[in-house]
Formats: sequence, C-alpha cells, structure tokens
Amino acid sequence: MSDASGSWHEANQRYLLAALAVVGEALDFHASSAEAPGPRALFTPSAAALQVLKEQERALPEPAALQTLCALFHLSPFERDVLLLCAGVELDSEFAARCSRASGSSSRAAPTFSLALASLPEPHWSALSPSGPLRRFRLVTLEPGAVMTSSRLRIDERALHYLTGIISMDERLHGMVEFIPPGEELAPTHAATAQRMARQWASVDPENPQPVLMLCGPDESAKTAVASAACASLGLRLHGVRAADLPTSPSDREVFCRLWERESALGQSALLIECDDTDPADATRAAAMMADRLGGLLLLATRDPLRVRRRTVVRFDIHHPPPAEQEALWKVALGELQGELNGQLQRVVSQFNLGARGIQAVSMQLQHRLEEEGSDTAGMLWDICRTQARPRLDDLAQRIDATARWKELVLPQPQMEMLRALAAHVRQRARVYEAWGFAEKGARGLGISALFSGASGTGKTMAAEVLARELRLDLYRIDLSHVVSKYIGETEKNLRRIFDAAEEGGALLLFDEADALFGKRTEVKDSHDRYANLEVSYLLQRMESHRGLAILTTNLRSALDTAFVRRLRFIVEFPFPSQEQRAEIWQRIFPANTPTEGLDPQRLARLSVA
Repeated sequence: MSDASGSWHEANQRYLLAALAVVGEALDFHASSAEAPGPRALFTPSAAALQVLKEQERALPEPAALQTLCALFHLSPFERDVLLLCAGVELDSEFAARCSRASGSSSRAAPTFSLALASLPEPHWSALSPSGPLRRFRLVTLEPGAVMTSSRLRIDERALHYLTGIISMDERLHGMVEFIPPGEELAPTHAATAQRMARQWASVDPENPQPVLMLCGPDESAKTAVASAACASLGLRLHGVRAADLPTSPSDREVFCRLWERESALGQSALLIECDDTDPADATRAAAMMADRLGGLLLLATRDPLRVRRRTVVRFDIHHPPPAEQEALWKVALGELQGELNGQLQRVVSQFNLGARGIQAVSMQLQHRLEEEGSDTAGMLWDICRTQARPRLDDLAQRIDATARWKELVLPQPQMEMLRALAAHVRQRARVYEAWGFAEKGARGLGISALFSGASGTGKTMAAEVLARELRLDLYRIDLSHVVSKYIGETEKNLRRIFDAAEEGGALLLFDEADALFGKRTEVKDSHDRYANLEVSYLLQRMESHRGLAILTTNLRSALDTAFVRRLRFIVEFPFPSQEQRAEIWQRIFPANTPTEGLDPQRLARLSVA
C-alpha cells in the first residue's frame, strides 16, 4: 500500500470516529433529557465535537468513505446518522450501552428506528421506507418484529466495510459476478470501438439513465476486451456475469438488482452480462429481463441482438480484426519467431480468422512446443491454428479424420483437374484477396464453395477428405439433424455458429445430403414455407461471405434451389464408375500388407457397385 493510500485510511478512520462521537453525544443527550423534568430540549452537537470533526475533515487527502457513500446514495443528514448509529454498535463497544440508556431499558441495547426518531436530529419517517436509500440499497436491514419501529436495525456488512475503507465485494455476489481486469492490447479497430463506447457514456447527463451498450458478434474474447478497455478509459472497474447464472425467480432477481446497484456505486463498476455460452432462449429471457430492471452502467455481450424494452440500447458490432491488423498482432505476439515462417504468415492470416486473444494463445503454444519438439515453425504454427476452434466446432459438427490421398481417388480426368483447381484456389486466396486487393471490393463472393453431386459411393466424401489432407485443414461433416430446427430463427442461429467457428479455425465444411437443407424454395402457402425460404436465403448470403471452403454433397442435384446453385464456384459431377474405373479402384483399395493372391480386379470389376 502506498503512503498516500495509507494516510487516507488513517484519516478516514479518524473522521469516522469523530462522526460516531457526534451520534454518541446525541444518544447521551437523549438519555439525560429523558430523566430531566419539563419539556425536552433539541439536541445540538457540542462545539468540541464539531471542531474535532472539522479538523479530521480538513486532514483528509480525499473525501472520507462516509462522505462518498452519502453522496452516492443521496442520504439525508438523518439517514446518515441512522447509518452511523448502526455502525457504532459494530465498531464501538460502548455504543450498545449508550443505546440501552437512551432507550430506557437494559434489554434494548440494539439500535431501533424509534430510538433514531427520538434521539437523532432532523428525523423523518421516510428514512425507513422500502423505497428509501437505506433499505432500497440494503445499507441497513430491518430484522423482523411485531412492531417495525422497535425492530432491530443492522448495518449491512458490505456498507460497514466500505465505511472503514475496506474494498470487498458482497459475498452474496461471489460465484456469480467476477472482476474482469484490463486485458490485452487491442487491435486498432477494437480500440476505436472502445473509445466510441466510452464517449457514449460520457456524453449522457449523469442525472439521466445511462444507455445499455450491446456488443454483438461472434468473438467472445474481443467483446470482453473492448468492454474492459472502454471502462478503464473512464476509470471504471468491469465485472462480468454469465446469463446462465442470473437468478430466475422475481424475488431473487430483485435482490440481485439491489445488491449490484449498490456494488456498482460503491465500487465504481460496470456490469457485463455474457450471453454467448448459454441457450439462446434462456439467455434472451434472463439477460433482457435483468437489463430492464438493473440500474447503473450495463453492457450486454451477445452473438445476436437482444430486445430490451425499458432502457435505451446502443449497439456496437464487434468482429475479428481485419487481416492487416491480425498480421500486425501476429508479428507482435511471435516476436523473433516470425523470421522462421518463410513468408507463410500472410497465408496463416488468410486461412485462420483469429482475434487478439486467440493469436496470443497460439503464439504461446508455439513457443512451448518448439522448445520440446523441433524447429518446423511454419508447419507447427499452422497445426496449432487448426486446433484453436476445435472445441467450438466439435459441439456443432462431426470431425472427420482425413486420411485419403490423391492416389486413392479414381475419377475421370476432368473431375480430377477441377478438384486440383479447387485446392489451388484455396491455397492462393491470400494472394488474390489481400495482396491483389480483391477483398477491398466487398465481402460478397470471397468464399469458396463447391457442390459434389452423384450417386452414393461415387467418392464425394473421399474427395473432401483428399482436399482437407492436401490443404492441411480440419474436415467437419455437418449433421443436418442438429442444425435444422422447428423453431423459427433457430436454424439460422445454428448455421451462424458453424460458419463463425469454421472461419476462426479455417476448417473445411462438408454439408452432406445438402438437398435436405438447401432445397428449392417453394411457393409460400403458410408461415412454415415463408420461414423455410428465409433459411435458404440466409444460406445464400452466408455462403457468399464465408471466408473458408464449404463443400455440399447431394445425390440429386435437380432438387437443389437453382439460385443457390448459381452462386457455387465449383460444381463437380461424380459419375458412377465404369468397369475400367472399378477395376482400378479394386487395385488401389487394398493396403500393402493385405494378402491379395488370387484376386482378379478385372473379374471383381464386373460387379456393378461403386
């Protein structure tokens, strides 16, 4: 602790004791006047007590905790004295006896509202109303009793610690609300967004409710980092709570709101409600209801916009940094290692769409693995990037271990040439889009999509494996039963999560039997037809803007929507193999160690099977 901080704590303690002494005088005055005959005189603090209080106030390097608390919650002089009365019992062993004498009963040594009304100056009944600051913000609690005025008053532990200069969050918020420290250095795009957010709050009149800042986008860590930077620029602390941890019952929700509003004021904090890792319906309901009721500075981090009815909402879209900024982040994170990449960094940036935290995590893994495993820096970096998004994709799709090679694939020459051209397009996309500047012309059309059509067993999935192995990318098969939902809007959300995770990890997506999802848009006869067509339209837009490679397979090309087919860059027909091709397949299909004596590939090829 610094000298300045230590001197404030000491001065704050002396000021608190001086303020308690004035309240103690009021109790003593009431006890003595109760025994004196005639009408009671009004209490006036002694000149000596006031002099000490003023001297201690002048000695403070910064306002005392009591002064700050009174200003934050707009406490009246009487409410301040009620709070001090309750604090005195906890801090001064003589206060209980003083309360007993002032109450006129040895059995009533605890502070009560009737005692406060009778002994403290400028009393008013509204001080103990449920909507008053003492009870609304849980500064003072009223223990149950037959008569409210004779029930014991107790200062809340958080308020007592604050008065003594101790900073600690209310234990009832522990486990739900966590402090988010100022994080990593932001990319320029994110830093600019953080400054806009800070200006949004700073431009609002402090007497008016602050708007809710809604951060939308797929990059969870980026949203948290931007929120933390915006709060830090305003001198605020940021705390976060997951939407899944928010209370659901009305009574618990009300308690949480009051506790957090008090905490945000005492700790100069903002709250970030994180909705990304919860069920969409539950997250929407819990976060939106809490945003409507919570006061103070509030941020919402969500993939899709939420509807907040009672408060003004300002939306900020947070995406991964653009490629140029990602490359700069990579260079800082890698340091001297970037010289060992043989010019491959731009290809890494083009293939893997990582944020600042992901780039930092990959760089740390790379340095650790290089110390243990060897010196293939570029290859190792590529493989670590591949695994970065696996936890997110593994929950959404089935990862296929791509082991097939070109030599195992038997197709006519035109199809083989088209597959190799497809691989070349993916490999050279960084040069065309970034170095040649085509990405600056717009986001549409930057994705590489392909349709593999043909009967079952003709090699469509094997061709996808060959491409994934050739390009050193993970291959994920999309299970349509986990994607298509009967609930309106859920299919689009599921697909958005798949595409976002695939772009981060550079994965190759394989939509098997795509006609089930990308079928022809039908005439609208009811609401189900209209929303089914919206799903297809969303896929048309997302496939065009997708940064990676997406392959669709179908057994029936004619069933696909024609507008969708027109947007596909590669269409590869997988014909049923001829007898000559079937013989070649039989020759290649057996591993080297398989005993094949006596097998006749030409005779096996007579079987009309793929």
